[in-house]
Amino acid sequence: MNIKSSSWLTYGLFLLISVGGGLLIGANNIPGPWYQGLVKPPFTPPNWLFAPAWTFLYILIGIVGARIYQSAFSKDLLPMWLVQMGLNFAWSPVFFTLKNLPGSVAIITLLLVIIISFIVRTRKRDPLAALLFVPYLLWVGYASYLNLSIWLLN
Repeated sequence: MNIKSSSWLTYGLFLLISVGGGLLIGANNIPGPWYQGLVKPPFTPPNWLFAPAWTFLYILIGIVGARIYQSAFSKDLLPMWLVQMGLNFAWSPVFFTLKNLPGSVAIITLLLVIIISFIVRTRKRDPLAALLFVPYLLWVGYASYLNLSIWLLN
């Protein structure tokens, strides 16, 4: 059975990559006393919000990855999807484990640029995939502002 010919298998694999990978990264890069001790801007969301927000976003990211993989233009867009996934997964270890605020700002800024580029390149080929990435764009835009603010305050 070819993975491209099995829609359920494709979606399952991409959801496993995005949601499973996100859970794994989150479980291994837990905000600890260092994060709690940082000066944070007043617009910092409560800690309980991050897990449900990222779970929702990882589901959308996985769905988009599967759609792109199964499309006629996967060779053009799948590399961008993979790059954004790599940057997404790199951010938590750099921020929480390495405690590298400038590095995390660089990663999230590049991630934001890739997400915008992905939406722009996808919107005419698969408008639904582009639309599904909009909440991700909004959250990463907000997270970028938050990350930069934390760096400047500390």
